[in-house]
Amino acid sequence: MDTSLTSFIEIATDSDFTLHNLPYGIFSERIDGPRRVGVALGEWVIDLAALEQGGLLGLETTTQYFSQPNLNAFIAAGKQQWSRVRRALQSLFSKDNPKLQQDHALLKKVLFAQAEVCLHLPIQVAGYTDFYSSKEHATNVGCMFRDPKNALLANWSELPVGYNGRASSVVVSGTEIIRPSGQIKAADQQRPTFAASQKLDFELETAFVVAKNTSLGQPVAIEQAWEHIFGMVLLNDWSARDIQQWEYVPLGPFNSKTFASAISPWIVTLEALEPFRTAGPQQAPQPLAYLQEDHQNNSFDINLSVEIIPVGETQADVICQTNFKYMYWSMAQQLTHHTVSGCNLQVGDLMGSGTISGAAPNAYGSLLELTWNNTKPLQLSHGKSRGFIEDGDSIVMKGYAEKDGIRVGFGEVRNQVLAALDFNFPVK
Repeated sequence: MDTSLTSFIEIATDSDFTLHNLPYGIFSERIDGPRRVGVALGEWVIDLAALEQGGLLGLETTTQYFSQPNLNAFIAAGKQQWSRVRRALQSLFSKDNPKLQQDHALLKKVLFAQAEVCLHLPIQVAGYTDFYSSKEHATNVGCMFRDPKNALLANWSELPVGYNGRASSVVVSGTEIIRPSGQIKAADQQRPTFAASQKLDFELETAFVVAKNTSLGQPVAIEQAWEHIFGMVLLNDWSARDIQQWEYVPLGPFNSKTFASAISPWIVTLEALEPFRTAGPQQAPQPLAYLQEDHQNNSFDINLSVEIIPVGETQADVICQTNFKYMYWSMAQQLTHHTVSGCNLQVGDLMGSGTISGAAPNAYGSLLELTWNNTKPLQLSHGKSRGFIEDGDSIVMKGYAEKDGIRVGFGEVRNQVLAALDFNFPVK
């Protein structure tokens, strides 16, 4: 890791978006304006379309990757092109390179204040899969809803459990989340009723973006899995716990999860995260051969947090602090298991980690765990408390990696909850 990398652009010491990071996103100057690819640097967005048109990115192709409304074409271009653009940007914005910093006319065309642009969903999401890979989270949920002595089902330690969700309802940070309605069955009632969810919850997750198409019937070997991952985002995989409890047997969640999955607007590349690799938890029993990794540092040391801003307040309460490195199953294992039956991958597939919880109570990645299903409501500032999320509340998730004075962060995924729609279904 080159700790000497310094930009001529002024960047705060606690900024997520350093010259070591350079995450990719999609922006426009107006909400309905033309969208193109940008990179975050400090408080700015670098317009890659402008640099591409000026021939400043060192790309040996006539393909226009960055005058695009999503990142899929650039992601599909492959690792060699990603690295070439990364090196070009680090050189162009280095304090030691006068080329761009002295060309004030070009700088005005290239730099836009993040606060003054609109950020959009960075990829066209081809498919969405959500895993269930935190041992602490799975154990907590098993204790709540099953026998605590048998909290984990027999298959959990043998394979990365997951399900295929809805790609169409993946949204970007800033999108307002309408409280979902559905069937809810009270314990003392014989039949369910239709109502708005009263147990709306967040799930603190990350997700990785698939970088290569594969052929139907051809699994991805664990040795090649990392080559199929472009980068990572923060993910709030919203969940309606009361709808889920009634519907998830026998086939898993449906309406309780399909209404929204929100991601951060910036994709942090694996290349930027490489210095923060670390070992994941010891796996016992040893996984089957196709899930065994040679790469010992198969996880990343990424600090994660969740804040809640109650309706009517401006002050945020930090209610969760955890770390990605606690995840039992790695991203490579998740990807390989996803394809082992022959399922093909597509560029832009999004794969969620599952709720990320640590061992300490303040490291639980959902309100279901933090409040133990509302039996222990959280005490917030201004005398307020929460069991689950109320209308008007905002949830903010943040994440960053830091080592040897170098910081690489994800920014945030922030959403406010709105009241459920009034369906006015007739009573029969």
